[in-house]
Amino acid sequence: MNEPDPRVQEILDSPSYVLAEEDTALLARPELRPVRLQLELLKPEMALNAREISSTIVVFGSTRILEREALEEQHRLYSKAAAADPRDRAAARALERCERLLAKIRFYDEAREFARLASIESKANGRRYVVVTGGGPGIMEAANRGASDVGEPSVGLNITLPHEQFPNPYITPELCFQFHYFALRKMHFLLRAQALVVFPGGFGTIDELFDALTLRQTNRMQRIPIIMYGRGYWEQAVNLQFLADEGAISDEDLDLVAYADTPQEAWQLIRDFPRIESPRASE
Repeated sequence: MNEPDPRVQEILDSPSYVLAEEDTALLARPELRPVRLQLELLKPEMALNAREISSTIVVFGSTRILEREALEEQHRLYSKAAAADPRDRAAARALERCERLLAKIRFYDEAREFARLASIESKANGRRYVVVTGGGPGIMEAANRGASDVGEPSVGLNITLPHEQFPNPYITPELCFQFHYFALRKMHFLLRAQALVVFPGGFGTIDELFDALTLRQTNRMQRIPIIMYGRGYWEQAVNLQFLADEGAISDEDLDLVAYADTPQEAWQLIRDFPRIESPRASE
């Protein structure tokens, strides 16, 4: 058999000859950002539509509030480090912070129980309330785990970060998605949301909370209950009454949120919320 003409082989090996749909280097170029945005919108949309998931409950919360065994192991290690050098202020601070997280351990168990309640209701009502989280550890893991406890599917929306992130093991595999763009991830959190339950968390949780509050305040998304779980935590972390007193928001904006301190209370707030048909978020 004759060897191919070297000139033809050079053409076949050229990056320009790769099909555009298979050219990952092309897709990574800055000019292709609109295409990447569209792909991140369509891929989860098509998968969720194929599973007939059109109604969800979103659970946000800290990645650092882990299950008891993991936090207790962290506490043991930090205690050992602090005892080894009492003058080490960084070790003492790490131990102090770990103790504060241990004091919030109940939120992991309660997020798991809340998601279990929602998933039981979802099973009984044609998967009306499918649990959605950011797909990471901590509170997100607890919520996906609660759905898994009763054999119901749940969704995880991971995000690429500078430090490596893995999905938690309780997400339904075919409903776990990875995003590059925070904006598209946030959109998918809210497109199908029937409720938002926000457990204690940090910058990411607060960012997601205020994104939803701003859309609700401006009537850019469907009416949903936004439940801040753990009144004592949230009234210190985010003083909404102060914003109203200062005239930065309207008094009526305070009604955009409700508070709950038990899974049953959060679930009852969702069940009692008056529903009005409205377009999906950001449409």
